[in-house]
Amino acid sequence: MPAPPVVDIRGLATVFGKGEAAFTVHEDLQLTVRRGEILSLVGGSGTGKTVLLRHILGLTRPTRGSVAVLGRPAAELGGDGASSRVGMLFQQGALYSAFNVLDNIAFALRELGTLPPALVQDAAMVKLRLVGLKPEHATRMPADLSGGMVKRVALARALIMDPPLLLLDEPTAGLDPNSADEFCDLLRELHAALGLTVIMVTHDLDTLFALSTRVAVLADRHVITSGTPQEVARFDHPFIHHYFAGERGRRAMAQPPGAAAPLKEA
Repeated sequence: MPAPPVVDIRGLATVFGKGEAAFTVHEDLQLTVRRGEILSLVGGSGTGKTVLLRHILGLTRPTRGSVAVLGRPAAELGGDGASSRVGMLFQQGALYSAFNVLDNIAFALRELGTLPPALVQDAAMVKLRLVGLKPEHATRMPADLSGGMVKRVALARALIMDPPLLLLDEPTAGLDPNSADEFCDLLRELHAALGLTVIMVTHDLDTLFALSTRVAVLADRHVITSGTPQEVARFDHPFIHHYFAGERGRRAMAQPPGAAAPLKEA
C-alpha cells in the first residue's frame, strides 16, 4: 500500500469578510503532498499561497473543507505541536533581534522545557553546523549577519525539532544569485539527508527548477494543475503562459530536472 500523504487538503474554501465585503481566496481546493516530495506552490498575487501555508501550520482555519497533516487535523498543530512536526522558514528569516544566533536556533527546544540547557545548546550547535555555519558564528547577533547567513540560521531554527515536514516561504528572496544558488544546494542536500517533505512558495524560476519535484499552480481560487515543472509549463492557462514564457523561464526550463541554476556573474 502507498504511504499516507503528509498533507491532505480536501474541499478547502477560504473566505475573508462577510456579506457584500466577502472575498473568496480558495474554493473547493484539493491538494495532496506525498512523503519525500519538494512541492512548489506558485500563483499570482492574491491567490492565497501564504494563506495555504498558514492553514497547513494550523495557524488559521479554512471556512470549509479539511486540512490533514501527518494524519492529524492541522488545527491540532496550532500550538506547541507545530514546532515538532512542521518546520517553517519565513521569507525574511524572522530571527529574534535580541537573541544571538545560537539562542535563535535553540529557542523552540528551550521553550519545550524537557531537556537540560547544556543538551539544548549542543543540539543547537549540531544544527548550526548542519546548515554550513561555523561555531564562531554562534555568538553573533542577527544585525551582524549577511542575508544568506540569516536564511541559514532561520533554517537551522526550523529544523531544531527534527520535523518531517518543512515549509519554505520564498526561501531565496533577497539573496544575490550566487547566495541563492548555494542556498538551493543546501536545501537539496538536507532534503536528501534528512528525508524531508518540503512545501515551498516561490516566485523565483531558478529556485523552482532547481528544487521542485512537483509544482502546484494556484489560480481561479483552486489548484488548476500540478506536475513536474516541465509538465506544468505546457498547461494552457494565462498565468502559466506569462510565468514561464519569458527569458528566465526558457533558461530555467533548459536546466536538467533538479539541477542548480548556473552561477551568474556579479
